[in-house]
Amino acid sequence: MDAIYARQSVDKKGSLSIEGQIELCRKFTAGELRIFSDRGFSGKNMRRPAFGELMEAVEAGEIERIVVYRLDRFSRSLADFSRIWEVLQKNGVAFLSVSEQFDTSSPVGRAMLSIVMTFAQLERETTAERVRDNYHHRASLGAWPGGPAPYGYALSKAEMDGRSVSSLIPDEHAKTVCRIFEEYAKPETSLRGLAKDLTARGIHGPKREAWDNVTLSRILRNPVYVQADEAVYCYYLAQGVQSRQKSEDYDGEHGCVLIGKRSRSGSAQKEEKLLYLSVHEGIVSAALWLRVQEKLSFAAQLPRANAGKYSWLTGLLKCAKCGYAVKINSIKTERRCKLLCSGRSNLGGCDASIDVDLRELEAHIAGEIQRSFDACPMELLPAGKDRAQAGAILEIERKIDRLVAALAESSAVAVPYISQRIDALHAEREQLLHAPTRSAPLRRFDFQRASFDEKKLIAAEFVERIMLDGERVHIIWKA
Repeated sequence: MDAIYARQSVDKKGSLSIEGQIELCRKFTAGELRIFSDRGFSGKNMRRPAFGELMEAVEAGEIERIVVYRLDRFSRSLADFSRIWEVLQKNGVAFLSVSEQFDTSSPVGRAMLSIVMTFAQLERETTAERVRDNYHHRASLGAWPGGPAPYGYALSKAEMDGRSVSSLIPDEHAKTVCRIFEEYAKPETSLRGLAKDLTARGIHGPKREAWDNVTLSRILRNPVYVQADEAVYCYYLAQGVQSRQKSEDYDGEHGCVLIGKRSRSGSAQKEEKLLYLSVHEGIVSAALWLRVQEKLSFAAQLPRANAGKYSWLTGLLKCAKCGYAVKINSIKTERRCKLLCSGRSNLGGCDASIDVDLRELEAHIAGEIQRSFDACPMELLPAGKDRAQAGAILEIERKIDRLVAALAESSAVAVPYISQRIDALHAEREQLLHAPTRSAPLRRFDFQRASFDEKKLIAAEFVERIMLDGERVHIIWKA
């Protein structure tokens, strides 16, 4: 059955009436017919009585083709029409526009619709770009760019250049935010431990009662809380983040807003981040905030394999058939661990059956890692140097590299600060390099005697991934 849809928002000269639209559409139909018309309704949205009835008939399978006088009689929003077209396709309904001469039952008509869909995509992207530009514009003024206030703040109004703009003021949760920073800055505090403590104390999180690592990490990394000074400016400069204000504007009182922005140059559309100084007051000192960032950065260097509970191979195991991760499930009743392809168990898209005993697999990988160590000349192996000490040296070298890279784009004001920081890191590195080493005699490293955590760290350092295919095991080493 065909359906004719007609719409006219107002009667005006030069506008084809609903009756005229229906009469023209009748010429392109034959057989049984249903007519739907909306008088006095705009096409800017889909909240129209007859239109709703038509879509219900479509989903009920009662309509084979919809005929309209013009596409804009059906919908003025191309984005809306793209969603409607998905419903029509799903129900096998063709679409004919009489005046624009395209019928989706023909290849040419479908091609015309593709052009329409392209413009719908352009409309969506243009709107998104306009929203992003407004977001950045408000942030450049020092105002809160938009969206809900971050945890610990409430939305307010501030006067700026004779006009009222959105801003932030601390609320009843601000003390909790300060405590989160103070507690996490302590060496013995972990994100997980802090989350458990906050939950146990009945302190409500941003969206729910319980706290988790992700929520805490987002709060701790957010520059909205910091009383930003020149040290914070230089910290972000070293990360490759540009600021719209000068370093001397960072007065140690106001917070910041960090916004991602896609570069329009090139085809890759790399995301860059911009830092804006805001008019709202920070609640965490710059020194404390920077200590927390250092701790978070150090924790981020640890491989994801540390999350492993049952094996030091967690995070390295992959299915050779589909490439998805292989999970380790503990079966308490059988006191063993079962290996499952997540592509099969979660997505149902893989039929791989992995028949490898976890403990035998660990022994095999341990033997291969040991052989790699044994193949190294003795002088290339660590001669008693504490592993934690060596890791600290590597972390310092990474920091130096980032700061040196930042010097090229630094302002004259920031250069002395960054240079001073580099000198301090060099001194710290030299101190660690010349620190007394353990007095134990030089010997070969014994992987089997390493602790559980050490095995995880070493495996993640040397192994890219371990491919499992039935009973076969293939190790891919890092270059």
